[in-house]
Amino acid sequence: MNQLPLTVKRSIELMGLCLLCVLILVGKAIIMPLIMAFFVSIVLLPVYRFLKKGRLPDSLAILLSILLMIVSGIVVIWFFSIQLSSLLVDFPQIKKTLLLHLRELSEFLGQKTHYSTQQQLQFFHEQNAKLLNATGDLLRQVATSLSSVFVLMGLMPIYVFLLLFYKNLLVRFVFLWFSAKDHNRVEEALRETESIIKSYLIGLLIQIAFIIVILGGTLQLLGIPHALLIGIILAFLNLIPYVGIFMGTFIGLFIILASSQELLPIVELIVVVVVVHFLDQNILRPRVVGSKVRINALTSIIGVVIGGHIAGVSGMFLSLPIIAILKVIFDRTDMFAKWGVLFGDENPVHSPMQKLALRIWKRS
Repeated sequence: MNQLPLTVKRSIELMGLCLLCVLILVGKAIIMPLIMAFFVSIVLLPVYRFLKKGRLPDSLAILLSILLMIVSGIVVIWFFSIQLSSLLVDFPQIKKTLLLHLRELSEFLGQKTHYSTQQQLQFFHEQNAKLLNATGDLLRQVATSLSSVFVLMGLMPIYVFLLLFYKNLLVRFVFLWFSAKDHNRVEEALRETESIIKSYLIGLLIQIAFIIVILGGTLQLLGIPHALLIGIILAFLNLIPYVGIFMGTFIGLFIILASSQELLPIVELIVVVVVVHFLDQNILRPRVVGSKVRINALTSIIGVVIGGHIAGVSGMFLSLPIIAILKVIFDRTDMFAKWGVLFGDENPVHSPMQKLALRIWKRS
């Protein structure tokens, strides 16, 4: 490989990258649950090790760790369902409020444009027919997604159990791929990968709690309807880097518009979201995640888009930790070290066009 021309090496790397993307697209139904189970098993490792100190058998320690995960998931779903049920109880009032807003919008358009109420109604019926067709397609996609979710929920505990049970076998398999002189680098990469995943996912759990308590509590004090539900939606959508906060804010605005005839709650929501997001990104996130996931914004956004295209919401959520793990691997290999530089956030102060030393990669 070292004897090949540089252009051939780069071409092989790009072909390998394209082949990897194709494999993920074709086998995402199998690969994505495995990746998610891998991340969950890393998070459960401290619990498993703690139980092992109590001299529990491997299988029992793993089962208790998985049981803790399942109970935590049930509590989250129960809390969300309570908040959602309150929204469904107010559905008749929400319907009236939406009709009122539509009527006001129709009167505004009638005053500012040449479209009459009849023309607006005709346009509305035409768009409604298109919307119904699109909704039918969306419902079919949701049904497919739900079936995938149920399959994932069934497979996840099995995958997590097997990954934890055979962890020593899997680690040995990784070491066997490398010569003895590279084992120190491999061990360093494995330990840093574990640290990155734990820091990132545990940090996200802290972020979720922070946003629900601070944002939802503030909106509750301001008297905004369904404040906790908006806080939960924003907290979980915030897990999707860069894009999630806008999606959550849009959904929150829609809930407020559907529940209130006043504009003040909308302004309050936007102000509270901006303040909480600023505190989250500049104070909380750097402390709970630290400097473990150091990926530049360009790579992060491209990774989120590609992850969403390949595997939907789960791909968007997993994109950053996957890129961070790839960077750890790339930084420790001579062949792919340049990709590690591309993924990182160490932006040179000087241009490589003027500073010749920046054109040469050196291992730190």
